[in-house]
Amino acid sequence: MTITQAAPLRAPSPTPTRNQASLIVHGRDRTGIVAAVGAVLSKHHANIVSLDQYSDNPHGGAFFQRTVFSLDNLKVALPQIDADLTSQLADGFDLEFTLRDLSVPKRVAIFASKAEHCLLDLLWRHRRGELPITVAMVVSNHPDTADEVRSFGIPFFHVPSSGPDKSAAEAEHLRLLRGNVDFVVLARYMQILSGDFIGKLGVPIINIHHSFLPAFIGAGPYAKAKERGVKLVGATAHYVTEDLDEGPIIEQDVVRVSHAHTVADLQRRGADVERDVLSRAVLWHSEDRIIRHENHTIVFA
Repeated sequence: MTITQAAPLRAPSPTPTRNQASLIVHGRDRTGIVAAVGAVLSKHHANIVSLDQYSDNPHGGAFFQRTVFSLDNLKVALPQIDADLTSQLADGFDLEFTLRDLSVPKRVAIFASKAEHCLLDLLWRHRRGELPITVAMVVSNHPDTADEVRSFGIPFFHVPSSGPDKSAAEAEHLRLLRGNVDFVVLARYMQILSGDFIGKLGVPIINIHHSFLPAFIGAGPYAKAKERGVKLVGATAHYVTEDLDEGPIIEQDVVRVSHAHTVADLQRRGADVERDVLSRAVLWHSEDRIIRHENHTIVFA
């Protein structure tokens, strides 16, 4: 492993959302959920800034709610709000909830290979304050982007990973990541993660890839797409599971192409879509706008 030291000055973090918290509630739908949650927040004199909810069946189906509220002295009040929600929602409600101080950005590690477009786009957006995250590190199986990452003041770790046995690389990844990140982004990281690694890591992993799957599998998908005469080029961001490229989808988008576009044109347009789709997925995850349910997502974007 080669470690490229970060520059002394770190990239500035996004402006924190002071005195605001997110509350995610999900479970079986029934009468009174919104009122019960609202009663707890009202008891603490919290002001609801936004509220989104969705039920896939109002007669006992799955219920999902995202609430953002503000409250002076939020950090002091959060433990009691958590306790009151636990007590209130335990009384006949089949629900789970998560409560988080939005002024504390989620810590992320970005994994990349040689393709730099998604990696540098995320770092640029982070530096501009567009993504409420802290980039804890960039990890790559190639050293090519070390200098560019270092220019953002972000630690860069080169961990080679080649051949069928990736156990040594994954052991090093776990050493770097455990306890240091809240989620991981695969910004065109061209390596397959083992199910053992995913299970041991224990935090969400977001991946981005072209949307030709499963039609054009393997190397050279854009050349195959050109030969087939595709009229759309797109990208998909999803959560990573043990089933390759089959995790819950977060976001997708497409752009139109024509017979006149070359393979290079398709690749360029595809890269543009990948950047936009991945940045939206990272933003929504960092703001607790995504609820995973079975093998799909509810996104309050």
